[in-house]
Amino acid sequence: MAKKHIPYDQKYYDPEIECASREELEALQLENLKEELVFAYENAPYYKRTWDEAGVDPYSVTSLKDLEKFPFIAKQTERDTQGVGSFFGELCAVPEDDVVYMATSSGSTGVPTMSPFNQKDFDDFMDAESRLFWQAGMRPNDRYLHGMNFALYVGGPCVIGAQNLGALGIWVGAVPSDRLLWAMKHYQPTFFWSSPSYAWLLGQKAIEKGYDPKVDFASLKTIIISGEPGGSIETTRKAIEDIWDASVYDFFGLSDIYGACAAMCEHKDGLHLIEDQILVEVINPETGEVLPEGETGEIVYTTLKKHARPMIRFRSGDIGRINKQKCECGRTTTRIYIQGRRDEMFIVSAVNVFPSDIEYVVRNDSGLSGEYRIRVYDQNYTTKYEVSVERVFGSDEPFDEVARRVENELKTHCGVRPAKVLVFENGKLGVESEHKASRFIDERKKAE
Repeated sequence: MAKKHIPYDQKYYDPEIECASREELEALQLENLKEELVFAYENAPYYKRTWDEAGVDPYSVTSLKDLEKFPFIAKQTERDTQGVGSFFGELCAVPEDDVVYMATSSGSTGVPTMSPFNQKDFDDFMDAESRLFWQAGMRPNDRYLHGMNFALYVGGPCVIGAQNLGALGIWVGAVPSDRLLWAMKHYQPTFFWSSPSYAWLLGQKAIEKGYDPKVDFASLKTIIISGEPGGSIETTRKAIEDIWDASVYDFFGLSDIYGACAAMCEHKDGLHLIEDQILVEVINPETGEVLPEGETGEIVYTTLKKHARPMIRFRSGDIGRINKQKCECGRTTTRIYIQGRRDEMFIVSAVNVFPSDIEYVVRNDSGLSGEYRIRVYDQNYTTKYEVSVERVFGSDEPFDEVARRVENELKTHCGVRPAKVLVFENGKLGVESEHKASRFIDERKKAE
């Protein structure tokens, strides 16, 4: 994919798409959807078989609403079809010889799934990354340090999207903190991409090593974070911004489609979706009914251009809502707001609680380090949760006072009090991660 030359002062990377009217966007989506459905039906064995069984006809689609007739797929569909009939399996719609790149999921919820791309898919992917980088303020004179994992992770190649708009790509990847801080100090990047956990942790490591992040890394003006829900939690973003004195932008992607397919603009009100390439729906998680704009449910994605593995009505497992109204930035593309994972939501005393609700409280408490762990379990036929936190470095506030304060803050914000709050000294909780942290322990299935 050739480098795209855009004037530095041009606000939008692709104004014809980003600022199109809703009617124009939906007309483009319908055109692409028709082609995608026919291509998937004619080339992917899974879609041919299941659509015939469901009695749906990809050749007769005349409106976006017709998509609702088609069955859903999910992560389990990928696992069940992977390797069946061919290396990439029954969802793949091109010969293996046409595949030029593959990523895999982390496997955190089961067997890792492969995500194949042909050359056109990959070029569209990189163009999407360039658009989102430009939206976050990146320009050809920027230095971009990519701090995400390159090992089969779909976010690894995103650095090429920065290079394609003309920025300097610094391919650091997942390296120990010392090495990353050295690179940041010597190469003075203006942009940096990491997970929310690691962006915050790296700031703490820098301070421990005697750096003042605001001074020693003053070149850094923008931090992109992804891979965890924290990027859309205001208190988490603010905690990272306060350490680095840099603006934080949340990016969202999923290995099933692209490394990043939605991101914040400067107004940070939701994440703009690459809507010419991906169609989004929100459904009732129990019934599958499509919900009106603004209502909260499970987010479903359909690719509109991807050929190596078309994803038609993919149930992401993310709970959130969408907003199709024009943003203050001038973009008209749909914005998504993700509340959390369906499989991580728990109900206590009839109140729905997400880990993001708890993170909001922990990151907003100046007496806490910001690290936390959640444990959910069943007791006497009811669901309970406990939260472990750390005192901020240097604090001598009594542990019981910290616990009582946090209990009250959680009750106020989440609507239900935790069974217990455990307080640790700074650095003793043990959830620190060089990259993506795991803070949610679900023991409900182990209960007798």
